[in-house]
Amino acid sequence: MSTSYRIGLVGKPSVGKSSFFNAATMNDVPEGAYPFTTIDPSVGEAYVRVDCAAPEFDEECTPSVGYCDHGTRFVPTKLVDVAGLIPGAHEGNGLGNQFLTDLNETDVLVHVVDFSGTTDAEGEPTEGHDPRDDIAFLEEELDQWYLGILQKGIERYASGYTTEDDAIEEELAEQMSAFKTTEDEIKRLIRRVDVGFDPDAWDEADELALAREIRTATKPMVIAANKMDTPAAQQNYEAITSDPDYDHLTIVPCSAHAEKALKSAEKAGVVDYRPGDADFEITGDVSAEQEEGLEQIRDFLTEYGATGVQAALETALFDVLGVTPVFPGGANGLGNERGEVLPDCYLISPNSTAEEFAYSLHSDIGDGFLHAIDCRTNRQLGKDYEVESRDVIEVITTN
Repeated sequence: MSTSYRIGLVGKPSVGKSSFFNAATMNDVPEGAYPFTTIDPSVGEAYVRVDCAAPEFDEECTPSVGYCDHGTRFVPTKLVDVAGLIPGAHEGNGLGNQFLTDLNETDVLVHVVDFSGTTDAEGEPTEGHDPRDDIAFLEEELDQWYLGILQKGIERYASGYTTEDDAIEEELAEQMSAFKTTEDEIKRLIRRVDVGFDPDAWDEADELALAREIRTATKPMVIAANKMDTPAAQQNYEAITSDPDYDHLTIVPCSAHAEKALKSAEKAGVVDYRPGDADFEITGDVSAEQEEGLEQIRDFLTEYGATGVQAALETALFDVLGVTPVFPGGANGLGNERGEVLPDCYLISPNSTAEEFAYSLHSDIGDGFLHAIDCRTNRQLGKDYEVESRDVIEVITTN
């Protein structure tokens, strides 16, 4: 099914989260090195890159949303800057309850961590702070939040409030429905942690293990290792990415500062830069000081392949969530009746079928679904065909 995916941006105060948000969206959200700069969740439009299909047909696309730059389609997605993460958020400390509510509106998380170690647990300036503590802190906050909700479900089950026929997975799926989980998924996760299906036999460690398993399944996470343009961050990155205890995490090296600087310079006509690229060209007049700053950014791009802001967003959507980009074709191959060429690129759930794709276009189109056509091969596709990344598909419908 098609979804308007929402990437949640989380992190302690002063780690560069607002800088990351601004760099990704180029919206003007206040930046500041003090707690609670961002009080309300700011929602911005960011973009993820997809290789455009139009050149394969010797066509030039006309996007209805987003834009295309030399064969790279920039497809919009929502980025939510979630406010107020401090220790004890799950107990309502700080903006804790609001933080968790806003967080739950998102599909995948990008946790911005100051890998330079220059902000402490409360977001205050320090030296030598271990980024591992921040990674653990967010995971523990979320695990405790999930545990609290899970335990309410266990209590309801134990109280006999439900009928005797109800299985524990049914009760927990209902209790945790806000996390878009299902009875089958809860059943699978209970089996995975191997605690059995009798909650009377679970101790607190079992409950926490199950809460963690549900959390990682329903709120997957990417770590944006920010401030990687500093030697301390690079040392921490090497140590953490080579530590097997962190193999379960996807960590993307990142400099939000470099991305923001390049986009600002691009806007001012000083450089030619495309988000996510590994290099840029200085095209305008710059002072010696500006040139030195840009060359330092170039060194960073050479070392890490990009600033990491685009990579973090795309890793979250495509690698972690498995979202599938697909182009709806038209009656004349690529165009529609208005003469637009591949105006849309949909981001749809992994493993979607051709019929589910039709429903994502419009419920009437899904209701009248007859078959689909692969615009590359003109092959007819049945309703159970599993849509693949960058497919160009025309849907034939009675409606």
